[in-house]
Amino acid sequence: MELQHKVVVVTGGGTGIGRATSMLLAQKGAIVAVNYSRSGSDAEATVQAIRNMQGQAIAVRADVSNEQEVQQMVADIVHAYGNVHYLVNNASITEQLPMRDLDAVTDAMWDRLLAVNVKGMFHTAKAVAPYMQKNGEGAIVNLGSVAGTTGLGSSLPYAVSKAAVHGLTKSLAHALAPEIRVNAIAPGAVDTRWWAGHEAKMQQLAGSILLQRISTPEDIAESIVSMLLQKSLTGQIITVDNGQTM
Repeated sequence: MELQHKVVVVTGGGTGIGRATSMLLAQKGAIVAVNYSRSGSDAEATVQAIRNMQGQAIAVRADVSNEQEVQQMVADIVHAYGNVHYLVNNASITEQLPMRDLDAVTDAMWDRLLAVNVKGMFHTAKAVAPYMQKNGEGAIVNLGSVAGTTGLGSSLPYAVSKAAVHGLTKSLAHALAPEIRVNAIAPGAVDTRWWAGHEAKMQQLAGSILLQRISTPEDIAESIVSMLLQKSLTGQIITVDNGQTM
């Protein structure tokens, strides 16, 4: 019952992997702060689903790319529950572009993806770190991607941003040791709304993967929760991809 009454912040916690992680944490007794930026109705629906199973959760809005909003969000969570014990840095965005189309990549796209996917994770880790350090322990799991290791993904800036997340994970592991463990999950293809309208492509991909399946959000959530609790793990990027990158 290591998660019983522990306060966990899940950024982008209302949809996809974030929702599955929020639900699993609540099932294990954690108090979940479900962060959102624009998906307020999804976050509230996730909170209600948790409360319906007698769990504890609140929805908290903040654009993770805005440091002031992140600091205020964490202050509001601490005001409500008195502490923060764990962080799941899940909030990410992407752009769908052919990898070879360099002309389609704009400065605005770079700025937006790096601001959310990389700086956003740094802002949130920075905001929660003092509370974990005061507790004498804590853990952060960042959501990376196989795109960050293969260089292939939904777009070139997205792949680069996830490579940066992997680097950030290792740097934070050094910066926040020994009290705080920092790791990352690098999922392969996951059956989320990003595949909406491309289901046939997803199924075709599944046939070429060693385990011939696409991960569910619940699969990734299980790995995230395991990493939060594994006390001998820090600075690691764990690939969860059904053998996609073998």
